[in-house]
Amino acid sequence: QVTVRDALNQALDEELERDERVFLLGEEVAQYDGAYKVSRGLWKKYGDKRVIDTPISEMGFTGIAVGAAMVWLRPVCEFMTFNFSMQAIDQVINSAAKTCYMSAGSIAVPIVFRGPNGASAGVAAQHSQCFAAWYGHCPGLKVVSPWSSEDAKGLLKASIRDDNPVVMLENELLYGVPFEISEQAQSKDFVVPIGKAKIEREGTHVTLVSHSRPVGHCLEAAAVLAKEGVECEVINLRTIRPMDIETVEASVVKTNHLVTVEGGWPQFGVGAEICARIMEGSAFNYLDAPAVRVTGADVPMPYAKNLEDNCIPQVKDIIFAVKKTLNI
Repeated sequence: QVTVRDALNQALDEELERDERVFLLGEEVAQYDGAYKVSRGLWKKYGDKRVIDTPISEMGFTGIAVGAAMVWLRPVCEFMTFNFSMQAIDQVINSAAKTCYMSAGSIAVPIVFRGPNGASAGVAAQHSQCFAAWYGHCPGLKVVSPWSSEDAKGLLKASIRDDNPVVMLENELLYGVPFEISEQAQSKDFVVPIGKAKIEREGTHVTLVSHSRPVGHCLEAAAVLAKEGVECEVINLRTIRPMDIETVEASVVKTNHLVTVEGGWPQFGVGAEICARIMEGSAFNYLDAPAVRVTGADVPMPYAKNLEDNCIPQVKDIIFAVKKTLNI
């Protein structure tokens, strides 16, 4: 078993070793070993030029990283949380995402923006939003959102090797969670292809589609529902953009029911996009009931724990949504 934190650390170590153009920069990533210890030991191993502590100035160090990527270095730019990427969103969108298109393909920007995304615990409204829909909205970016340790390692390695800017949305509450990791995933050549979802559990009655931490909630809900004779197919999206809608469509054709689950807000969310794409495609004809979205509450995140719990999708909310769509 490997924790998500250690999987990310392994991926960074392997890619820093593999390609001398790769470097990591961000707040506290070097001497302090990272705010979440994801970069533990890397500064001691690779030194000041490869693992760089920056001032608390997101727009500044993100701009430096984007400029470095334009001259074919491969920066990994860490945000202590993605909420702070709002300080640098002009660099992420206008400088990184649009440059390849506006230069007619002559300037690639091989950069990874990574860090924890979505709600943590007890950090209130300004530190709890999910950016999957924000960045998934923008052409020119690839957006990945891992759940397991295997996802985290494989997607980070794939993102570093990609010639496009990639936003990698991790989850702080998953960092310390151990997952079984396959022998294949322990190879230095292991990557998870960007743009390919994974079926975490096969089922026949309803399709559950999720990403990041809520995938675990979906699997828990599926285990409870299985005892009542309801078999859920759980899809881990892994990638928000480009979205693997084909895997979702194939599952809906089989199960005839769809429930999407996400920690973000409902309006213009990832679930809304999945529902629209299913409605526009041929799988719509196979739905026996309207698709249902389970999302975070449409409010700024409260600080009080009891209110916070009510704002984030729980296992009971997923079970309720499945029973609603199956009319049981």
